[in-house]
Amino acid sequence: MPMIIPSSDLRNRYNEISEFCREHAEPVYLTKNGRGDLVVMSMEVYERLAGRSELYRSLDGGFEDMRSGRTKPFSEVFSDVRKALP
Repeated sequence: MPMIIPSSDLRNRYNEISEFCREHAEPVYLTKNGRGDLVVMSMEVYERLAGRSELYRSLDGGFEDMRSGRTKPFSEVFSDVRKALP
């Protein structure tokens, strides 16, 4: 279940919020004037999400290359790699 708290609690309950984020590997949603404002998460969760996002961007670029015909046969790629190795 997501933790949703007012932003003022971030200052008053920082240690508790930090511990929750690390122990549960879940974000905490902060509200301001009753509306969603910020999300706080552990660095581990953030880095995992950022890595996943980078992977998706790379895969999307590869799929775009395939759709546009910017590809080489497998054997040609490995031939080029072998030539580049010392």
